Amino acid sequence: MTEATNPLLSPSTLPYGMPDYAAIRPEHYLPAFQVAFDEHRAEIRVITVARSTPTFENTIEALERSGELLDRVSHAFFTVSSADATPAIQEVDERLAPLLAAHDDAVRLDAQLYWRVSQVHERLGERPDLSAEQQYLVRRHYREMSHAGAGLDDEAKSRLTELNQRLSTLGTTFEKNLLADTNELAVVFDDPAALDGLTAGELSATARAAAERGMAGRYLVTLPLFSGHPYLASLTVRESRRRIMQASLARASRGNEHDNCAVLTEIVALRAERAALLGYDSHAAYVTADETAGSPQAVERMLRELAAPAARNAQRENGALQRIIDETEAEPFALEAHDWAFYTERVRQARYDIDTAALRPHFEAERVLRDGVFFAATQLYGIRFTERADLIAYHPGARVFEVHDDDGSAVGLYVLDLYTRDSKRGGAWMNPIVGQSALRGTLPVVVNNLNVSQPGDGQATLLTLDEVTTLFHEFGHALHGLFARVTYPHFSGTNVFRDFVEFPSQVNEMWILWSEVLSNYARHHETGEPLDAGIVDRLRASQAFDQGHATSEYLAAAWLDQAWHRIAAGSTVGDVARFERDALADIGLLNPVVPTRYSSTYFAHVFSGGYSAGYYSYIWSEVLDADTVEWFRENGGLTRENGDRFRRRLLGVGGSKDPLEAYRDFRGRDAEIGPLLTRRGLQA
Repeated sequence: MTEATNPLLSPSTLPYGMPDYAAIRPEHYLPAFQVAFDEHRAEIRVITVARSTPTFENTIEALERSGELLDRVSHAFFTVSSADATPAIQEVDERLAPLLAAHDDAVRLDAQLYWRVSQVHERLGERPDLSAEQQYLVRRHYREMSHAGAGLDDEAKSRLTELNQRLSTLGTTFEKNLLADTNELAVVFDDPAALDGLTAGELSATARAAAERGMAGRYLVTLPLFSGHPYLASLTVRESRRRIMQASLARASRGNEHDNCAVLTEIVALRAERAALLGYDSHAAYVTADETAGSPQAVERMLRELAAPAARNAQRENGALQRIIDETEAEPFALEAHDWAFYTERVRQARYDIDTAALRPHFEAERVLRDGVFFAATQLYGIRFTERADLIAYHPGARVFEVHDDDGSAVGLYVLDLYTRDSKRGGAWMNPIVGQSALRGTLPVVVNNLNVSQPGDGQATLLTLDEVTTLFHEFGHALHGLFARVTYPHFSGTNVFRDFVEFPSQVNEMWILWSEVLSNYARHHETGEPLDAGIVDRLRASQAFDQGHATSEYLAAAWLDQAWHRIAAGSTVGDVARFERDALADIGLLNPVVPTRYSSTYFAHVFSGGYSAGYYSYIWSEVLDADTVEWFRENGGLTRENGDRFRRRLLGVGGSKDPLEAYRDFRGRDAEIGPLLTRRGLQA
């Protein structure tokens, strides 16, 4: 294909370089990638064959200028492959995975390039004229190439390349299996009475989902990525709750064509072999060596410190739930995992007089977005949002907003893809479509994906409090991507350490129940009445409620990730379920009533995403988040002065500065763990 026939091969003429998705077809991607690979390799050859002394300008900056076409094609494709993975896109993804891994290795492991980078790094002290960002860029390129194996001999590099290509293919297979089995295991109901407890909007969403699969007149409950389902909190029919939980826990572990057991054990074994090849005891040691944590031992200390009190709290919560079953059910039974959310809501109502299901009419999605998420951002940062219906995204359900500062200057584009569909992977995420870089003259285009069930035509989309939280959280990532202003693409947006990246998104959750924000968006979708002030007070008072369960299920998943990735090279695991039970028992979190948030076969974060040996990052970042919330409260809360400080000193630096140094610059000191312990109810 040529530039005339393949829209990916030339820069987009749309605002902000938004890909022309209306013109892009699945068959355009692979040829565009091949051209981009060739162009990038040619650019790298120009750097490596130069006979001049390696300098920042002819090596590091030249490296940053290279690969622009590849970045453009990659961002366009991987946005689609995660959010609208049609069979044609999945086929491209499978063919692309080993090719992209091989190309990445060809660059990262290039001996001549590594020598030049090393020379610049060694003589960094001779260049006081370089800016702080430029000096940090030299150190990061040298560190990352060394960490990737650029210093290995040719034989070791050859094996490393084989491992990386196979791991890339396996990650794609894991995600494809999970998506297929998740779709297969969606739970079908014939009688709406089985779904008693759902709102009219929720019931219409299940009817719509069934109709879209050719089952008009029936009701389909699709499954989220995590263990369980939001509906378990309100379904009154216990058998319906059991069926949904059973389907959720069974994903990709049924011994069928979509089973992920063999896939994940091979992933674990190959990651361990790769770590050993690179000089590390385990994959966890390899990963954490280049994170703020520094070592798996530091991660383990924190997880174990939190696990014991979290498990004790969960046991106390279990007792309270069992008592309400014994007192209210005609035929009492032992609490099981599928009962937890339902009876938690009953205890919440009894203790705090709050019915979370009754809150949903006050959380209409459009109002939450415009009068909550956008409003808070405007108050803090002065930015304005204008919907651009003229800009076509990759799917009709994705909406595009232009973002400007209060002085009228352009910030970037924000894309929101709210609703679930069979072609979208589970969970919620943010990713860049165009990365910001002064060197390349680009401003950011970022997208948030959620998996909210779409109600029937004419029905309002009413969010749960958890979905409101997810929207604020993911928008925190979007703000990070929109606000970062760096010179070099290497540092663009959220290109920061994995165990720091969740911090800005977690901080943005604080505004959900902030009085000024909540009163602006939490209004009944039919009457416009604000949420009762008494309910708001009780919501705030109940924020630590059920934290034993929430913390335990998260810590279980975080430790499971560590356990898999602490396995040494040459070790084998024959029984995935047994390994999982043993790992959870080891940390004191084996509790069938509180299953891990992600079981191994559907733990996409670590087996097909970017969180391998890094799922601990959420709690690690939450230390910074909780400490930051204290700072905002101490300094007047939702003000432009506070927002500007947070934007300038943290969000705006992207990855161009050591993250903990950036935090100290913002906070004036290191983070303290006390606020996190209080928030989670884990203080002594």
